[in-house]
Amino acid sequence: MRLIWTSAMLAAAVFFPGPLRAAELLMLEQPGCVWCAQFNAEIAPAWPKTDEGKRAPLRRVDITEPWPEDLAGVQKERFTPTFVLVEDGKEIARLRGYVGDEFFWYRIGEMLALLPDGD
Repeated sequence: MRLIWTSAMLAAAVFFPGPLRAAELLMLEQPGCVWCAQFNAEIAPAWPKTDEGKRAPLRRVDITEPWPEDLAGVQKERFTPTFVLVEDGKEIARLRGYVGDEFFWYRIGEMLALLPDGD
């Protein structure tokens, strides 16, 4: 049994050499944010179905709540919505505000292009 366990652990180390932390798109939001509501109506339902959403799943962070410990390396924001592309706990790019779907998709494309290939 120990041999099977050891073999399985070695195989996992070869295929998954480091922590499995994918890119995320943080949405910094707060209650009553009109632009957040517009994003929620125009983009949020489709996001997980898109290539962009699969590459960087949306993670919502309410800025009125305590800041998540795993985001210690990401600067807090007072303006909402703010979208922060994060990979391995590091900020890659930031988009402040939401002014409509066309601009959003264009800017998100630019941000995702900054990720290393293979993510």
